Amino acid sequence: MPDTPQPAIPAATLVLIRDRAGATPDLLMVERAKAMVFAGGALVFPGGRIDPGDDALAARLSPDADDGAARIAAIRETIEEAGVPVGLAPAPGAEALAAIRAGLHAGERFGALLDAHGLAVDLDALTYFARWLPAHAHMRIFDTRFYLARWPDGAAEPVVDDTENVRLLWASAAEVLDECAAGRAHVIFPTRRNLERLAQYADYAHAVADALAHPPRTITPWSEERDGVPHLCIPDGLGYPVTSERLTGAMRG
Repeated sequence: MPDTPQPAIPAATLVLIRDRAGATPDLLMVERAKAMVFAGGALVFPGGRIDPGDDALAARLSPDADDGAARIAAIRETIEEAGVPVGLAPAPGAEALAAIRAGLHAGERFGALLDAHGLAVDLDALTYFARWLPAHAHMRIFDTRFYLARWPDGAAEPVVDDTENVRLLWASAAEVLDECAAGRAHVIFPTRRNLERLAQYADYAHAVADALAHPPRTITPWSEERDGVPHLCIPDGLGYPVTSERLTGAMRG
């Protein structure tokens, strides 16, 4: 019988962009612990699976329940993993943010924590950027929506959670790609393609304009031979400057 992909897990991730004067913007990335089953040791954007609490909160706040839950998950995961209060209104103080982050790590519902501190989520602070849905057999598959967000004014520097992730860094997309080329870091296939796309942008506004010019379509990479060499490919016309990679060099995700 042919291999059948496992059911996809809904997930969301956040590309947090911090503009720099006279230079391309920084992106916030985290390094996954090597022991993690998914993308162990890789650099990724903050994010994770959408949980039932995200769905419940989205049902209250958004006419598009799936998109709303993904935006909420991206905001929640960024707080959990990096302690950055993106997409919260009003901006919480350090004490409230620490309490919310501690509550999330303890398994408390995000909606209840926001209510306790008089906060709301601002779903419009995020811009829908991409959606990736790989299709492999015998591997965990995530149906992941990527969002862009601007670094919040006055926010304290992010701090890694030291659970799923062991390090975080600010770097431009080109700098991360250079680190990967030198063998000092590695990324999975969707992250590499998104970094190549993000490397084109001069600032946050440029990134948002391009995202709006290329409404996301679900991307499912496929394998095909090109000049006799197996490649992992994605469609053209979605804003990505590189649409294939030799299969032998690709770290699938």
